Amino acid sequence: MRAVVVSEPGDPDVLTVAEVPEPVPGPGELLVAVGAAGVNRADLLQRAGHYAPPAGAPAWPGLEVAGEVLAVGPGTTAAEPSAGSPWQVGDRVAALLPGGGYAERVVVPVELALRVPDGLSTLEAASLPEALATVLSNLRVAHAVAGETVLVRGGSGGVGSVAVPLARALGLRVLATAGGPDRVERVRALGAHAVLDHRSDDLVARVLAETDGRGVDVVLDVLGAGALADNLAMLADDGRLVVIGLQRGRRAELDLGLLMAKRATVVGTMLRSRPAAQKAAIMADVRAHAWPLVAEGTVRPVVHATYSFAEAASAHRELESGAVLGKVLLVP
Repeated sequence: MRAVVVSEPGDPDVLTVAEVPEPVPGPGELLVAVGAAGVNRADLLQRAGHYAPPAGAPAWPGLEVAGEVLAVGPGTTAAEPSAGSPWQVGDRVAALLPGGGYAERVVVPVELALRVPDGLSTLEAASLPEALATVLSNLRVAHAVAGETVLVRGGSGGVGSVAVPLARALGLRVLATAGGPDRVERVRALGAHAVLDHRSDDLVARVLAETDGRGVDVVLDVLGAGALADNLAMLADDGRLVVIGLQRGRRAELDLGLLMAKRATVVGTMLRSRPAAQKAAIMADVRAHAWPLVAEGTVRPVVHATYSFAEAASAHRELESGAVLGKVLLVP
C-alpha cells in the first residue's frame, strides 16, 4: 500500500510517498481503508526528528483517520464492550492512532474507534478523534465543571476550534484567543462567549475585565513557555493551567509565590505517549460524552484544507504557516 513516509528528519520536503507493507488486523482490531487523515502538530515534530513514534507504531506519521472497515480481526466483538453492535465490513469509522495514519490502510484497536454517524462526512470525521480526546481528557484533568470559566489559548487551531464548542456544550463559559479581527469573529461563531485578539489586546487585562477581576478557572494552553506568565496571571484563585502544547517553547520561569498565593495548579499532559489502557478510557469517555454532541450537530469540526498524499509537504507547510483555522487533512 501507499503511505507518506519521512525519508530523513528535516523540512516538509522529506515527506515522500512510498510502498509499505499492508497491516493485518489481530484480535480486537479493525483494518480500515483510510478516506482522510488528520494533520497535527505532533506530525510536524515527528517529521523534524523531535517526536519518535511509540514502540510498535508504524514509522510514518498520522494520529487520526476516518474511513471504512475492510476487515474485522478475530475476537473483536469480545474486545469492544462499549461500542454497541459488533463491527462489520463496510462500517464507517473514525479512530485515534499511535501513528501510521498517513497511509491507504491502517489497523485500529476497537477501543480507539468511533462509529461515524449519518450526516458527518469522512473529512469531518477525520478531523475529530485527536482533538476531542485531547480536549475532553484535559478538561477532566482540570476537574472543570459546568459554570466555571475556561480560556482556550489558540481558539482557531485544530484543537481550539473543537475545544470552544465542546467546552460550551459541557456547560462551561468559554473565553478564547485568536489572531486578527477575522479569526476573532470566526472563533466567536464557534460558540465562544468572548474572543480576545492576541495581536492587539492586553490579554491579562481583557481576561480580568471579562471575569470581573476574578480570572479564569481553567486555561487550556497550546503555547507553553512563552505564555506561562500571562496564563498564571489570568488564573483565578484555585485555578488550573493545563499545558498541552509547546508552540512558544518549553522552558520559562515560574513565579512560585504567585502560584502559591492563588493556590493554583500547573499540569502538563501528552496524549500519544499514554498507555493503551488510558487511551481506551479516554476514548470511552469521548464515545459517551462528546460523540453524541457531534452526532446531534452541537459540535462540528472546521476543515481548513485538504491535500493529496503527494501534496503532504504542502499540507505541513500550511499548518506551520499559522494561517490555518481548523484542521488540515490528507486524502489518499
